[in-house]
Amino acid sequence: MSKKLFPFIAIPVAIAVAGIFLYFTYGSGKAAARTSQVLGWLHDPASRPELMMTHEMECGDSPFIFPTDGLVGFIWDDSFRPGHRHSGLDIFAGTDVGVAPIVAAYPGYLTREADWISTVIIRVPEDPLEPSRQIWVYYTHMADPNGNSFVSREFPQGTKEMFVEAGTFLGYQGNYSGDPANPVGVHLHISIVKDDGFGKYLNELEIKNTYDPSPYFGMPLNANENTDTIPVCN
Repeated sequence: MSKKLFPFIAIPVAIAVAGIFLYFTYGSGKAAARTSQVLGWLHDPASRPELMMTHEMECGDSPFIFPTDGLVGFIWDDSFRPGHRHSGLDIFAGTDVGVAPIVAAYPGYLTREADWISTVIIRVPEDPLEPSRQIWVYYTHMADPNGNSFVSREFPQGTKEMFVEAGTFLGYQGNYSGDPANPVGVHLHISIVKDDGFGKYLNELEIKNTYDPSPYFGMPLNANENTDTIPVCN
């Protein structure tokens, strides 16, 4: 295959795979209305430029900057299947893997556990909304389906408590799920995780262990209040 033709084939294929993933994974429940809009946008991202956010954008006087390029497809407490509650945000760039950069949304101390292929977490000692508490900001899916990591080489596995400023490059969007046969759509999943009270982050998979990200980003990111629209910064 000609190298000149590869980008024109790879990106549509990546978008198609992402669309199939979204349809079968998010095609029901509380997120259904948003899903149809995300699928339409993935088919032709240029058709809805007003839905696109870019990394390092600031929304009003909110404390966090936007961490990547793309559309906020799914938000906090969206539900994709019975019993499921989404613990963070899914931001889709509409590109192939390893293209859309991800940056730190807020300064803090970065850890990448020894077995983390596509993930980092940043400890924020003083929550900008409530300085008496510590929070953690979790970033994941920074690898391809086979586990080839897109996390910055500045943060090898086993990195502990490395200070980073807001805007520090962390890696690129990928579609790693842990199963090469079932990749997720290309996106960043980011969540704001509670501290356990002893200086350790709680399990991000459980929504009770996370905070509503709306006030951190200055956008309507709570599915109980924003039931069907794609959030953007006004």
